[in-house]
Amino acid sequence: VRRLVESGGASVQAGGSLRLSCVASVNTPTMGWFRQALGKEREGVAVVYAGGGRTDYGDSVKGRFTVSRDNAKNTLWLQMNSLKSEDTAMYYCAAALAYAPDHPLSSLNYIYWGQGTQVTVSS
Repeated sequence: VRRLVESGGASVQAGGSLRLSCVASVNTPTMGWFRQALGKEREGVAVVYAGGGRTDYGDSVKGRFTVSRDNAKNTLWLQMNSLKSEDTAMYYCAAALAYAPDHPLSSLNYIYWGQGTQVTVSS
């Protein structure tokens, strides 16, 4: 049973925007987006905590990406603007049991993962 299902990945031109969605069958205090490019390690992109008011972002996406969640709809979003070719990766939704864990952008904190959705940005 897939607990997290992502959608919204696509191929876009540099400078464009995309919105990723993640529908969850689990509701945990901390949910986030990670990405993994070919040949690279998985990278924490953005995290949002229960209530949606507090967020954390990776340095490479600050000011361009916005993470949000709607607990009533069990949905997580990632709005990505000003996309760059280096944003090309498989994007994963993830859920952690702890609220605001140390190192929230570390994948080690997350126990539920989606199957991923591909984002490709061409320059």
